[in-house]
Amino acid sequence: MTTWEPPVPALSVRQVLALERVLAGEPEVVAGAARLDRPVRWVHVAEAADVGVMLSGGEMVLTTGVLLAGDEHKQTEYVRSLHRAEASAVVLGLGRAFPSPPEAMRRAAERCQLPLVVLHRPFPFAQLTEEVQSRLVRRKFAAVSLSETVRTELTALITGGAPLQRLLDEIARHSGCPVVLTNLAHRVLGTAGERSAVDDVLRDWERIARQAGRSEGDGWIRAELGGRGEPWGRLVLCGYRGDTETGRLLADRAAEALVLHRMLGGADCSWEGQSALSLLTDLVGGAVPARHLLPRARAAGLPVNRRTFVPLVVRGHRAAPLDRTLRLLGLPGIAGELSATVTAVLLSLARDQDAEALTAHFAARLRSEPADGPVVVAAAAARASFDDVPAGLREARHVADAVADDAAALDLPPVVRLRDVHLRGLVRLLRDDPQVQSFAERELSGLLRDPGEDLLPVLRTYLATGRNKSRTAQLHHVSRPALYRRLEAIQIRLGVDLDDFEQAASLHIALLAHDAQQR
Repeated sequence: MTTWEPPVPALSVRQVLALERVLAGEPEVVAGAARLDRPVRWVHVAEAADVGVMLSGGEMVLTTGVLLAGDEHKQTEYVRSLHRAEASAVVLGLGRAFPSPPEAMRRAAERCQLPLVVLHRPFPFAQLTEEVQSRLVRRKFAAVSLSETVRTELTALITGGAPLQRLLDEIARHSGCPVVLTNLAHRVLGTAGERSAVDDVLRDWERIARQAGRSEGDGWIRAELGGRGEPWGRLVLCGYRGDTETGRLLADRAAEALVLHRMLGGADCSWEGQSALSLLTDLVGGAVPARHLLPRARAAGLPVNRRTFVPLVVRGHRAAPLDRTLRLLGLPGIAGELSATVTAVLLSLARDQDAEALTAHFAARLRSEPADGPVVVAAAAARASFDDVPAGLREARHVADAVADDAAALDLPPVVRLRDVHLRGLVRLLRDDPQVQSFAERELSGLLRDPGEDLLPVLRTYLATGRNKSRTAQLHHVSRPALYRRLEAIQIRLGVDLDDFEQAASLHIALLAHDAQQR
């Protein structure tokens, strides 16, 4: 197998002309000034008129022109041959053959847009050659060293089980510029770098992404991600300030690591899911204002202009099935798992769509699909502004948590809202109050001291079903006589009469508070 050789990071013609040794020769650009950013791969001293056939591209050619003096045709053909060989520039030392820049060479170089530089003072070409070659070698060594450093550090992160974001942060640290990971449709899957710089990139991401996809320039460097000949993503360094070849080398090394990370992650490693989760987590957390997250949401493919947002929290389904259901129903939205049992969903609907009807349709579809337990779909009121989404997600989370423990026993509507949780919602809001905690411990102490008989779940179900003995027996898979014995044991332990409404209500509130504290 052929060992891959990294490209030599090049100096530009402009950078070479700015070297102290070159400045001593008083260089003047007399043609091709617009192409001074061409890369210089090597420096070649040659007097032969047919030097073009000896070049492979990217060379800066140094000459005194002794074989060209007095023949304008040769001078013109000399410049053309360098242009055909894709030389980066030609440097002509004045004095030996030409006292001033030859007009024929200047015109030909201007037509070819080949930088023609004259040196007004005698200058040892060997010094320029030595200076440029040594700099190129040092840059090549630095690029190879950077390549190995990046590869080693990213591989260590992958083998240590680091998440995707940690890899992107490391890539951004080495590149010193914003880093964006996308799929082939330009949907942003991850970003890293200084927050303000990343936001600037994301504000107009669709236009920027398509422009960066056509060509590289101004520090925009991309690397394709894929396997088995099939591309499935792209890494973009946005505004890399080093030389292009080093940036491309860095991007390639980073792309190799990202492909490995995805392969080792297997089917459970969904970058789209991680992107949605990161955005939803930041929205729920509220540490970052929603308006600052708007560019991320737009770049992630969520429609945000003139939309109605419906915040949801679902218990009983993972994010992947929810994503499939969203696509199946044609509902624009994102889903992310806040925990093993809780998934946040944000729908983005057109203003003329019926938000309540579509939410109910989505919930009905989820409840009809196979699940490990009861499915709860909690929703906040639709939001007309993205700024109100965080509060809506927190409200939906509160509603879902309020009914989580008794979802099987309660007669819940397809979409549970704040108005449906009544006392449960209030108790959950007060769960951290010391007096509420003391009340719950005091009311339930007879069962909490000795939970071995599993009486607490029976009491919870009995009260949640409105003291329906038949329903309680059915849910606990016991006979009616067996249930009566357990209820009798509960009354003895707690010293209460479960047929007394006030005492039963007090126990119900205590249980709600106890469960809320445990959660």
